[in-house]
Amino acid sequence: MPRDFWLSLPVKDIKRSKTFFTNMGFSFSGGPGNTDTSAPLVMGDKKTVVMLFEEPVFKGFVNQEITDTAKSCEVLLSIEAGSKEEVDAMAAKAVAAGGKTNHKPYEMQGMMYGCVFSDPDGHRWNILHIDMSKA
Repeated sequence: MPRDFWLSLPVKDIKRSKTFFTNMGFSFSGGPGNTDTSAPLVMGDKKTVVMLFEEPVFKGFVNQEITDTAKSCEVLLSIEAGSKEEVDAMAAKAVAAGGKTNHKPYEMQGMMYGCVFSDPDGHRWNILHIDMSKA
């Protein structure tokens, strides 16, 4: 049985990415993986790690080209928010920190409220509040 789970994402500049996510209110682990070319971004109550690796390091792991996020979306990473107001606040933080979005937060399927934004490397993130009373 697997002992742990984490995601890995390529980034162009680890310092820029750390600044972006810190300004969003997230933190980084100071333990293994915290180097000049990588950083363990800690997400959520379960402390899921998203390992950020500068592109040359990431390419060494996957042995192939990295997706051009200006042309396509390789994954949508979702972040749970506790309320609609938290979605709005996080979306504003993402843009203020240097991210981009092409829409404002909105209701989806009657029970969800969210907003998709791109980080400075073009990875798509979805801030989402689910009203379980409507599920």
